[in-house]
Amino acid sequence: MPVIIGGGTYFEFWSGDPPVYLSTIRETRNRLIEFFRDAEYYQRLLKVGLPIALQQFIMSSLNMVSVMFIGQMGETAIAAVGLANQIGFLFNLLLFGVTSGSAIFTAQLWGKQDIPNIRKVLGLCLTLGMAAGLIFWMISMLMPALALGIYSEDQAVVTLGSQYLRIFGWAFLFLPVTFSYAAVLRSTGDVRTPLIVSLAALSFNTLLSYALIFGRFGLPEMGVDGAALAGLLARILECGGLLILVYRWRGPAAARLAELFRYDLQFLKKIMQRVLPVALNELLWALGIAAYNVVYARIGTESIAAMNIAASIDNLAFVIFIGLGNACAILVGNRIGAGEEKLAFRYAGRSLGLAIAGGLLVGGLILAFSPLILDIYKVSPQVVDYTRKVLIIIAVFLWLRVSNLILFIGVFRSGGDTRFGFFLDAGTIWVVGVPLAVLGAFVFHLPVYFVYLMVMMDELTKFIVGLWRYLSRRWIHNLAGMVETDAASVV
Repeated sequence: MPVIIGGGTYFEFWSGDPPVYLSTIRETRNRLIEFFRDAEYYQRLLKVGLPIALQQFIMSSLNMVSVMFIGQMGETAIAAVGLANQIGFLFNLLLFGVTSGSAIFTAQLWGKQDIPNIRKVLGLCLTLGMAAGLIFWMISMLMPALALGIYSEDQAVVTLGSQYLRIFGWAFLFLPVTFSYAAVLRSTGDVRTPLIVSLAALSFNTLLSYALIFGRFGLPEMGVDGAALAGLLARILECGGLLILVYRWRGPAAARLAELFRYDLQFLKKIMQRVLPVALNELLWALGIAAYNVVYARIGTESIAAMNIAASIDNLAFVIFIGLGNACAILVGNRIGAGEEKLAFRYAGRSLGLAIAGGLLVGGLILAFSPLILDIYKVSPQVVDYTRKVLIIIAVFLWLRVSNLILFIGVFRSGGDTRFGFFLDAGTIWVVGVPLAVLGAFVFHLPVYFVYLMVMMDELTKFIVGLWRYLSRRWIHNLAGMVETDAASVV
């Protein structure tokens, strides 16, 4: 009997069931057709993920432009600013952990239109964020050289980075406000307002950085200090602009001071039970990344300069997948909460498939265009050579890293499997990644690109174990009832 396969016809005669291989081909074909025809999945994915991806793209692209500006001053300047930004990186991840953990409650409460308690959660986020902000501000003002000295022994890098941190460090007092209000807006369905404000602030940052670094438009030439001042003013603009829009439009985040800080100890306890594991995960992961950067910096100034240049390109390549991960988390979580576990599993698989395909595609683009980008930087030939080799590794392993992003952010957290995600994500970076980095750098004295290649074994371990966990379906936990009960008890 004739069997249609793709665009042609394959003739096979049999008695009874068709051959196993033929059934497998047909099943694969049908799944591929179903994968691309699920209009509802793609509509939801674009609606949620596109604004987030666009915001991340804007942030990363403008950041790369700023790094290019600083790159005109040589590898010492790049290394100094890169190390100073590691302090900001730690702080941002800590804030992300707090706000993403509290977003579980915000989304649930928004479903009930419980605005008073949404504002209490916002107040708690502000309290925790400002407490962390004060600590990081004091480090930046009082002991920047001590903090940066952990990363590098190059005194010129530490001195220049300390100058940068003393100026930009004031931003740690404004970022908690921005993060907290933006998280509430997204959880209540407003993804446009944070996007608009971020676009305006980052565009301002790029323009002002150019003017203050090189002394354009009648402004003084300030070099690295100019980049720090531009970054600070942009964060102040972002915070102020977001607050103006929030209170002008009188949405659920437009709370009075009395509404923000009306929570009691019992409310704090209930919220922290959900927030603390996520925040701890982000903190331990961030410390692991910081440990990597310490290792890179200890190899040499050329090494940390190369890693910072590569990181700016890597961050730009990664942005689309951040949107995909966040969208996957919402779609999968909604399906599980509705009792549609099979559909949740299918949505997770489709998001993972898109991540793998997209990672391979973007990795190819990095390989193709990285030589053109590297020509922009005025750094030594050794830094260019190191950066080129690191970018090759980034391109080859990008599909693996974005797959892990989907598994941990989009699947395990949304499925309620936060404990497993915490131990696998935070555990492997300290059990596998950091020891291999130390071994490669300080025992075998390998160049930075070989050390980075060894670090990728952390990602490989996560993927193998994470994929097994996904296929087992043991990550699916319907927590809607429990969350609703907890929220109700809090209320």
